[in-house]
Amino acid sequence: MANNAFSTGRWRYLWLVAGVALSLVGTSGEWAIPVAAWLFSIALMRFTRGARVVTGFLWVALFSVAEAVVLVAAAGRFAVLPILLGCAIPGVLLCVPLLVDRLLFRRLNPIAATLVFPAARVAVEFLVTQVSPFGTVFGPLAATQSANLPFLQLVSVTGVYGLSFLMAWLAPIVNVALECRWHWPSIRTVALAYVSVLVLVLFGGGLRLALASDAPNLVRVAGISVSRAAEERSREIDNFHTPQVLSEQKPVLRQAFAVLNEDLFARSRIEADGGAKIVTWAETAAVVLEEDYPEFMHTARELARDKQIYLGVGIAVLLDGQQQPRSRDIAVLVAPDGQVLSTYDKAHPVPGMESLRPGDGIAPVSATPYGRLANVICFDAQFPGTLRTRADIMLVPSNDWPGIERAQAANAVFRAVENGYSLVRQTSNGISITVDMYGQNLARTNYFSTTQQSMIVSVPTRGTRTVYGVVGDLFAWLCVAGLAGSVALVVFRRIGSRG
Repeated sequence: MANNAFSTGRWRYLWLVAGVALSLVGTSGEWAIPVAAWLFSIALMRFTRGARVVTGFLWVALFSVAEAVVLVAAAGRFAVLPILLGCAIPGVLLCVPLLVDRLLFRRLNPIAATLVFPAARVAVEFLVTQVSPFGTVFGPLAATQSANLPFLQLVSVTGVYGLSFLMAWLAPIVNVALECRWHWPSIRTVALAYVSVLVLVLFGGGLRLALASDAPNLVRVAGISVSRAAEERSREIDNFHTPQVLSEQKPVLRQAFAVLNEDLFARSRIEADGGAKIVTWAETAAVVLEEDYPEFMHTARELARDKQIYLGVGIAVLLDGQQQPRSRDIAVLVAPDGQVLSTYDKAHPVPGMESLRPGDGIAPVSATPYGRLANVICFDAQFPGTLRTRADIMLVPSNDWPGIERAQAANAVFRAVENGYSLVRQTSNGISITVDMYGQNLARTNYFSTTQQSMIVSVPTRGTRTVYGVVGDLFAWLCVAGLAGSVALVVFRRIGSRG
C-alpha cells in the first residue's frame, strides 16, 4: 500500500484536529450532528496510523480527556468529580481500539484487518458498560443515531452495539482507500463487503418498518410532572437542603411537600376524567416523609380506585434522622381496584449526585387489560440489562437537568427497540418522550418550553418479540471473542516466526 502524504509529518496533526472537532459533535447528544459520529474515527485513525504507536495513542487520549471536560462542563456538572472521572476514564478507554488497530492492521488479511477496529470498539463499549456505574452514558458510538429509523431496527437483533460496529467499520474501510489512493482493484473486496452489509441492514430495517402492522388496540396514557407554579410555591415555603430530616423541620416540610403532592393528585384526576387509563408521574414528583408514606399511599390508592386507572406514582421518601442513605427513590404502580401491584426502588443512583437506597434492578412486570406494564426509573435506562424484560409498555419516570435532556430522551429510544415495547418516559426538567417498539415518536414535550407539564398519548397495548430480547448481548460477546482471537492469532504468528 502507498502512504498518503497527508498522514505523515506535520500534516497528520490536521487529521487529529479534524477528528477531535468531529468527535465533539459526534458523541454528544446535546450538540449532536449524527453524520459526525460516522466520520470522526476516520480522521483519528488516519492520525494514529501515521504516528508512532505510543505517541499517537497519547495524543488521542489527551484530547479525549479534554473533550470529556468540555462535555461535563456543558452539562453543568463540572464540579461533580465522579461524573468528570466517569466521563474522562471511559473516554481514554475508548481510544484503545485505535491503538489495537495501529498494532494489528498490517498483520492480518485485508478483510480481517478492517474488522479489528469495529470489534475492538464494540468490545470496549460493552465492557465499559458492564463495569461503569454510568452504564451507556459515555460509551456507544451509536448514541446519536436514534432518529435513523431503518438503521435503528438493527438494535432489535444486536442491541445498540450492532450500530456501533457498522459505524466504526467505516473508518478502516476509508483508511484503506486513502492508503491505496482509491485504487479500485485494491479496495474492491473490502468496499463491497461493507456496502453489502450496510445495504442489507438498511433494507432489512426499512422492511421491518414497512411490515409493521397498525396497533389494533391503544390505551390513553397521561404523563404528569409537577407544574412549575407548584414547584415555585413549594420552594417559597421551604427549599429543603439539609443533610437529614430534623424533627423541628417536619411541620414546614409537610406544608411544602403538600403543595407538590396535591398538584399531582389534582392533575391526575383531570387527566383521568379526560379518558386516561394509565397515569404516570415523573421521577420523585411527589415527596413525603417516611412516616407519612402510608397515608400518602392511601390517597393514591383511593384515587386509582375512584377513577378506575392504573396509577404510576414517582415518590421521593425522605428517611428519618441521620440514616444513610437519606432517601428512597421509588415508583409504585397501583391498580384500578386500589391494590399495589409493584414497588420499585431505583437500582442505579447517579454517582456523586444521589444518596439512595438502591433496589435489586429487577423490573417488575404486571399483567393488565392494557398489556404487560413494567417500570424502572430514569438512570436505570442507561443499563440495557435492567430494561431487558418481556413487557408491552415500559414506564420510565425520570428527572433530568438542562444540558442532558436531549441525550437522555434519545437513549430511551434504543431500549424500546431492543426489547420490543412502547416506552413512556415522563420527565421533569427535561424532555418527556413516548416511542413505540420500532422507535417511532408518539409524543414529545419539553418541560422548559411549556406551561403544562403533561404528556398525553395513545400507546399500543401489545409489543413485539425481538431477537435481542432472547439472546441479549450475544453480538457484543462475539466481538469480544473475535478481538481476543485476532490478538491471539497475531501473537502466535510472531512467536512461530521467531521459532
